[in-house]
Order: sequence, then C-alpha cells, then structure tokens
Amino acid sequence: MSRLPAVRLAVRNLNRNRVRSVLAALGIVIGVLAIATLGVFGNVLQLAATDSFGGIGNQVVVSPNADAGVESFSERDLQTIRRAAEGHGVAVPLVTGGGLVRANDSSTAAQLYGTNDPAALFDASAGTIPPRLRSGVLVGSAVAESLGVGVGSTVEIDGNRYRVVAVLAPAEDISPVTPDRAVVLPTDEFVDGTPSQVVVQADSREDANAVATEIRERANAREQRLSVFELSSIVDRIGDFFDLLNGFLVALAALSLVVAGVAIFNVMLMSTNERRGEIGVLRAVGVRKRDVLRTLVVEAALLGVLGGVVGLCLSVVAVWALYQFTTLGLDVVAHPSNLPYLLLAFGFGVTVALVSGLYPAWKAANLHPVEALRG
Repeated sequence: MSRLPAVRLAVRNLNRNRVRSVLAALGIVIGVLAIATLGVFGNVLQLAATDSFGGIGNQVVVSPNADAGVESFSERDLQTIRRAAEGHGVAVPLVTGGGLVRANDSSTAAQLYGTNDPAALFDASAGTIPPRLRSGVLVGSAVAESLGVGVGSTVEIDGNRYRVVAVLAPAEDISPVTPDRAVVLPTDEFVDGTPSQVVVQADSREDANAVATEIRERANAREQRLSVFELSSIVDRIGDFFDLLNGFLVALAALSLVVAGVAIFNVMLMSTNERRGEIGVLRAVGVRKRDVLRTLVVEAALLGVLGGVVGLCLSVVAVWALYQFTTLGLDVVAHPSNLPYLLLAFGFGVTVALVSGLYPAWKAANLHPVEALRG
C-alpha cells in the first residue's frame, strides 16, 4: 500500500461520517483562528505603539544631576557629551524657558527653546529651517495658528520683535522636545545662555545606547554629575509588555486547540472501534501494521490540515477587517512580523491533530486479526 492509496482510503473513511469529521475539524479551525488572530492583533498593537514613539528611541536626554548638587553643565561636561555623540549622532544643547508671545493683538504662552542648531531636532511645515539659527525665530504650528502668523510675520517676546523664519511641523511622534507650542530662538537671545539640557539625536537605537553608556562612563566615573535618560528604555519596556501580552494571548488561544485535539482523539478512537471488522479483514489479507497505522495517521493529518487552512483563511479575513475598520495603516497590519503567528497557528493545529490521532492509530494497527474479526 503506497502513500497515495493511504490518502484515498483516509478520505473515504472521513467521508463515511462527514458530520463527525466536520465537527472535529471545526475544533482545529477555531483553535488556529484564535491563535493566529490573537497573535497578529497583539503584534499589530505592539507595532502601532512603537511607531507612535517615532524616533524617541534614538534620543538621549542629558541634564545636570540636581540631586547631586550639580545645577549646570560645565564646559568639560559639554565636551564629554559631544565626544560621546561623535560618529553616533548630533548633540544639541538646549536653553529652555517659558514666555508670552504676542502678534496681531493676540498673545499665547509658549515653550521657549534656545539653540543654534535647530535642524537636528525640528522639521518645518512652512519656510526653511536654517543650518545655523542666527536671527529670527521658528514658531510651532499651534502658536502660529493661535496668533495667525506665518513665515515673514513678526512676533514679540519679552518686548523684543522677531521675524518668523519657519513654522515647525506638527509633532507626529512622542518626544521630550515638543514643537507644537514652541518658539525656537538663537541661544544669544536668552539672558542666561547656559543650556539646561542636551538632547543627543542618535542615528539609531544602538547608537543611542552607545552614547548613553559612554556619557555615564566618562562623566559619572567619580560622581553622578549628569542625569542620562535613555529614551529607548521606554520603547524596550513597552516591547517587553507586549511580548508578555502576546504570549498570554497565544497560550490562551492554544487551550482551544487542546480541546480540539481531545475531539479528534475521540473521533479517531470511535472510528477505530467501529471499523474493527474492516481492520481485521485488512490484517487477515496481509496488510501490514504500518500500512494501517499510516492510513489512520493520514486521517488525523487531513483533519488538521483542513482545519488549519480554513482557520488561516478566516484569520486573514479578520486581519483585513482590522485594517478596513480601524485607523491602523496597511504597513502595520501587513507587517512581515505577523507571518510567524500564522505559521505557528497552522503548524500547532496540524501537530495537535497528529498527536491526537497517534494512539488510536497505534491501537488499531496492533489489533490481532482474529480478535478484530470477532468485533
């Protein structure tokens, strides 16, 4: 008996009691659907949450450690930060403050940032951000809308008038430097031009980790002079949380497959008992144990494959519905990292079906021909 006749015989046996076979396969369908859908949904949530942080994982914020009595950066501290950032990104010292901005008989409160190198941290929605900010100001989108100003307009801050060089693009990511209600001025426009923090815009998360480590080793070797906040740690914690959540959801869904496995075990065992006479005839005419075992294992595998394929198709439909009825982008819903959950669900479904059919198949293959013929 070759493999092909074994498949044909397995299909014929499953067709004998279609209702029972469909119900057994339905358990696999539900289990595969649950694992694939919950796994993909959890991964999509993680991707969406990570994307919302944008480039936050590439930033390192350094400030004087007030708890250690350090109130400001020394020139040596600034040199240490710049050297640590070389080859990994750009270090941007920031002078921060608050103030009232006036224009067109209106006024609004704004966060003031002082830096001569704004292009490393900000983007423009109107106008052009100069490589070196020597005069004029950059106005956040919310401030510009509130005052009704644009590129070329004049705003007043603390009695001084400035020309608007560019309007900053609205913030799409979470960042410690928020541009929407900000006004960026040259550092010289502040009475005290000493930076209160330095933001290192690294080229990647790995570069940010390297910069943070080097600053700690160089600046804080003897005392904790600087407070180094590595923003990628936030992303890492969020990733750890979603990994735990995904594992929990997949494990919960796997329980349904275990139940489906019990159903297949029951179907195969009942089918074996009902076909004792047939198995006895096969054994009496010379069919070997392994051929009987192969046929029954193929039956269980067919149930698993059929249930797995249908479950995967329904999972794809569910994921597509997630894209259609939510604001999630196609790049997140169709991300390659979702594929392992689909493969895991299908593989686990087939494995459960095979394992559930092994004992009934082994029991049938080891029936003595005479006892099987007696029923």
